[in-house]
Amino acid sequence: GNLMKELLPFSGHPSGPLTVLCTDIFTKILFTGSKEGYIFRWNMTSFLEDSRNRKNEIKEELCWRAHAAEVVDLFIEEEKNVVVTASIDGSVRLWHARTGYYFGYFGQARKFELTDTSRLILPSDVNDFSAIIKEESKHMEKKKVIYPLMLDRDK
Repeated sequence: GNLMKELLPFSGHPSGPLTVLCTDIFTKILFTGSKEGYIFRWNMTSFLEDSRNRKNEIKEELCWRAHAAEVVDLFIEEEKNVVVTASIDGSVRLWHARTGYYFGYFGQARKFELTDTSRLILPSDVNDFSAIIKEESKHMEKKKVIYPLMLDRDK
């Protein structure tokens, strides 16, 4: 179901309501999946150190289109640095956890090559580039825009 309220997008990508989430073993990285098929990687380290400090926010680090339909489950395998996503359309896919690189899908004929990230391949139903890394640049004009990640306790 929709676990969180709608998240305002940081980029031009429509995020829609978030439908699934999972954290790493240390609860410092949060992965979320959206109704629109996007995966977001959030850094929660500073927020967890002192959540009352307004400067310590949950920061979006990475966003990529994983599926053409709603993401219904995701899992991070930290030893291999892989994120596994599942969609309402029945597809299950593997991604690199730090870059959003697409490794393949369950049921494919070829073996997963988890070390080869040199080729840019995308799933057949996704035509967006794989990932947008959110980095602050010293040369970019700073704007005061707040995009909060809010829990919806009613759902």
